[in-house]
Amino acid sequence: MMANFITNSQTRRSFLRVGTSILALPFLETMASAAATTAEPPKRMVFLGTGFGFTKDTFYPSQDGRFSEIGLTDGLNSLARHQDDITMVSRLTNLGASNPHGGSVSYLTGANVAGTPGKRFFNSVSCDQIAAKHLGKNTRFQSLSLSANESDGGQNSGHGPGLSLSWDDSGNPIPGIKRPLDLFRTLFANPEDTREELDARLLKQQSILDIVKVGGGAMNDRLSKRDQLKLDEYFSGIRQIEQGLARQARWADIPKPDAPFDEPGSSLTGEDEIKMMYEMMIIAMQTDSTRIISYRQPVCSVLEGMGITLKAHSLSHYGFSEPRKLASQKRDQKTTELFAHFIDRMKAAKDIDGSRLYDNCIVSFGTNLRSGHELQDVPAIVTGGGAKDLKHGRHIILPKKDTPLANYWLTLMQQAGVPIEQFSHSTGTTSEILT
Repeated sequence: MMANFITNSQTRRSFLRVGTSILALPFLETMASAAATTAEPPKRMVFLGTGFGFTKDTFYPSQDGRFSEIGLTDGLNSLARHQDDITMVSRLTNLGASNPHGGSVSYLTGANVAGTPGKRFFNSVSCDQIAAKHLGKNTRFQSLSLSANESDGGQNSGHGPGLSLSWDDSGNPIPGIKRPLDLFRTLFANPEDTREELDARLLKQQSILDIVKVGGGAMNDRLSKRDQLKLDEYFSGIRQIEQGLARQARWADIPKPDAPFDEPGSSLTGEDEIKMMYEMMIIAMQTDSTRIISYRQPVCSVLEGMGITLKAHSLSHYGFSEPRKLASQKRDQKTTELFAHFIDRMKAAKDIDGSRLYDNCIVSFGTNLRSGHELQDVPAIVTGGGAKDLKHGRHIILPKKDTPLANYWLTLMQQAGVPIEQFSHSTGTTSEILT
């Protein structure tokens, strides 16, 4: 299948290696669908969450300034070739987070999930979904939410309970695509149904939703206020399903891009899993299948692939244990090495106008914890040319401790062109990171 796309001496260099897979594909016009009608490259946003924090003494810079002058820490050294294109922001705190084991549950929402009066659990919409409403209107997938293919479901990976980093308008978790194989089929596999069969299936699903709404609406007047709120949340979920069905109908006659390589294996884990996810994320943006991606990354399987037998949660308690500290440092270096690889690939990939895909993306990389179980001053690294006003190539220490993480998300969304002035518990933007 790969040979069908190799048409000249330049693209013959494209290749796929399985195992320690490194896929180096250029932008191929024959793969484009909706992107072919776009006059100029759109803005894209990518949110990467790694789970748990990093080793305190060897990951975080202590000085404010340009990396070319203050240098990179051991944990960041894998990013040396990109040091002029990354910005690290310190003194950000997710003010809604109160449980270190909750990890990524409120990373993109900022909600106080356990502290809302009258509710055992409460979450709100994540910033990627707000951005998707504005930037993903005309794409096949309004957003892609990717998750981790961890054997324990991610419970021991610093993410906490949840399906992905993404949460819908009602604060309900959005299921994440866990395996590269599943993402491959989502992006490239066309339905086997005929148009008539697809229309009938969509109509059947719509009819079921109509029945549920009628039945629910009839009982609304007899419910308590609390139950009415629950029912309203339920109907909000139904409306989102309806919108998804409408999107399916609009795209039913437009074929998905041809796959530039065969299906990945179903057993990819750890580093190979992340690299393959990264490659398909790039293709999804190149073909304008989506413009918003969140990725809740695996941790434990990465450690296993490195020969580290400790689970990520145990590793975070490195304390005075020198072997655990060394293992934690190795994990830091592997994580940033993979991130550097993703930046390499974005810089090599071409966008619809021949520019670098990297130049039209805003990519945030971080986690909801600093080190161990510390909730304050979480790591935040941003890269990509899509944030035109960003101060690149430096570590920026914000003037106020516990600056809301929501301010950072608000700033990045505004840089992407999302018309929003307030997000979650934001108190303004992080103007210090802008020129």
